Amino acid sequence: MTAEIYTRAIIRGALNPQASPPGEDMQWLAGSSPEQRALVRSALPEPRMAAAVLVPLVEREEGFSVILTQRAATLRDHAGQISFPGGRIEPEDADAWRAALREAREEIGLAPEFVEFAGYLPDHLIVTGYRVTPVVGFVDPNYALTIDATEVDEAFEVPLAFVFDSANHLPRTRRLGEVSLTLYDIPYGERRIWGATAGMLMTLRRLVSERGGAAPR
Repeated sequence: MTAEIYTRAIIRGALNPQASPPGEDMQWLAGSSPEQRALVRSALPEPRMAAAVLVPLVEREEGFSVILTQRAATLRDHAGQISFPGGRIEPEDADAWRAALREAREEIGLAPEFVEFAGYLPDHLIVTGYRVTPVVGFVDPNYALTIDATEVDEAFEVPLAFVFDSANHLPRTRRLGEVSLTLYDIPYGERRIWGATAGMLMTLRRLVSERGGAAPR
């Protein structure tokens, strides 16, 4: 998939205008059987706390890129991992979109006025007990960041064309409960995008392919 194939309209058209209803949080296992999804769901912890992440897309002259963060090594959960800015949905948050914007401001200093709502990816259940709602936003290329060093070591951009290119996907087998799954890591330089973050990006890739009418390589 090249930068010319996907546009704001294609990406927006691939997303849901509203967050996933209950029961639609296993689409990251696309291609698996209902039985497999049920077994994976049963292996994940409960209760499932509501969380949201911002998937920030920046439109550059050479194509879209995605902003990612490397979490601080001192954090209790997901220390040092590559992730999107995000966290728990708090009672004062009107919805997942507002929660994602708040978290992005707190973690990396991304001002909400630099972000335009694009849509939702399907919710993801993760092994730490969260049901995560990924919200995609288009970020003004002139954005400025102020990193909260207690949560994030650094933020960086990765070309979306690189993320979408299957040549950059490294398969690995992971066992969840009674099910063995083939998941994908995305090495980028000295970094490795994996886990829920890679899963969300792979879901975005699949939806853009299916609904945008373009087949990723």
